[in-house]
Amino acid sequence: MDSSPDYRITTVEQLRARIGQPNRITPLKLLTELDDAAIDFIRRAPFLALATADAAGNQDVSPKGDAPGFVEVVDRSTLLIPDRQGNKLLFGLENLLANPHLGMLFIVPPTNETLRVNGTAELTADPQILAALAARGKPAQIAIRVRVRECFFHCAKAFIRAELWNHEKWPAARKISFGKYLAAKMGGSEDDARRIDAAVADDYKTNL
Repeated sequence: MDSSPDYRITTVEQLRARIGQPNRITPLKLLTELDDAAIDFIRRAPFLALATADAAGNQDVSPKGDAPGFVEVVDRSTLLIPDRQGNKLLFGLENLLANPHLGMLFIVPPTNETLRVNGTAELTADPQILAALAARGKPAQIAIRVRVRECFFHCAKAFIRAELWNHEKWPAARKISFGKYLAAKMGGSEDDARRIDAAVADDYKTNL
């Protein structure tokens, strides 16, 4: 295999020479629309990771989660994802305005297989759609309408290697203190850190 002196792989030929070709039946799982198994998985999923990129190709991945079924399956080619209250940075939503292409990874605990969905999206503020996507008595702020281009189930190897659902292998829960983190960034005091953490805790209780 040809390779550069620093071992960089720069061509598809180099990559394939090292990794090989997929099993001849593997491409059969690549679909251009949702089938019944994919629809059922999405309706059971309480969580997805949504990947976007801006016009220059700079990427962002945003977590989306709610009760199972929070993503509405409109038909085999269309999904509606509610966008709820957050930090208002809007990286993913702004990316979609500049570049409609997205990728999603749906997760259903404790299932090791995942569902990958790729496509294009547009944003809508249609009041009827937002009301239909309501949760905890609040309509969605925005809805992401996804046109499915490709979907397929991803094998379980990554989750098996990670033992993601094996409770016995979980470390102790780690609390991220936004107060300590942000107070340090702005030269604040421990009191400032406590006030920020209290505000975050209240936001988690009242602003979902």
